[in-house]
Amino acid sequence: MITPLPLQAGATIRIVSPAGKIKEEHVLPAAKWLQEQGYVVKLGKNVFAQHYQFAGTDEQRLADLQEALDDPHCAAIICSRGGYGTVRIINRIDFTQFMAKPKWLVGFSDITILHACLNSLGVPTLHGVMPRYFFTKDNEPGDSLISMMKLIRGEGIEYQLEGSNFNKNGRAKAPLVGGNLSIITSLQGTKYDIDTDGKILFLEDIDEFLYHTDRMVHQLKLSGKLENLSGLVLGDFTDMKDNESPFGQTVHEIINEAVKDKDYPVCYGFPGGHDKKNLALAFGCEWELEVAEGGAKLRLV
Repeated sequence: MITPLPLQAGATIRIVSPAGKIKEEHVLPAAKWLQEQGYVVKLGKNVFAQHYQFAGTDEQRLADLQEALDDPHCAAIICSRGGYGTVRIINRIDFTQFMAKPKWLVGFSDITILHACLNSLGVPTLHGVMPRYFFTKDNEPGDSLISMMKLIRGEGIEYQLEGSNFNKNGRAKAPLVGGNLSIITSLQGTKYDIDTDGKILFLEDIDEFLYHTDRMVHQLKLSGKLENLSGLVLGDFTDMKDNESPFGQTVHEIINEAVKDKDYPVCYGFPGGHDKKNLALAFGCEWELEVAEGGAKLRLV
């Protein structure tokens, strides 16, 4: 792995919108806060552009992202939001200059595509909070933002997690990969398909029908993605839906059924994804997962 340098005081952070459109009021307070922390913040020319549900046309979104990736003075790229659209530009991105001087990329949800791509190139990324969700209702930096800043500054981090009846005890030390379940399954069969062998896999999702979640989990199982893991961490599955005729299983029951015969540790309920708390994870970096009676621990090595 070619790990980007920790963020230093005075470093330049670029904010871009590679997917869904977003309003100024959901980005500008975060940009102001970052500036108050001593960073130089540059917004992409098309951050607030609109083209139907996208933040501008494919060409506009690509131009902003490419400029940020190529900028030798930029130390981190924060995506303004997820939504949908990154897949439409991923195969047109040139990573040549980026690889000469990698920088941190932050985001989640649709940004899973960029995580998968950059991790495959040997560059770690940050699965973490985006500008709209930086602050609590009291306009204070939330746990999600605090954890993201700790990782981007190169500080160590350890999460103590509550236990779950579905947890499977054990210990693993391996690189962490993953992101949004829907995006990960959509990448199968493409050159951006993630390699899960020997890895700790993290999964989360939002607004999916239970039967479709079951289909995606079995797709991962049938393709061998769940076979040779070192560990499995399940984040939030938010606002899940059911049909008029109930599916009959919760998300945790669906996943447990798929991996119950595996011998690696499994941790349910990590506060990461589309819920109120989205604790940051460094994908591509090595983590230690320990699941025991009464709880679990996830620590950046």
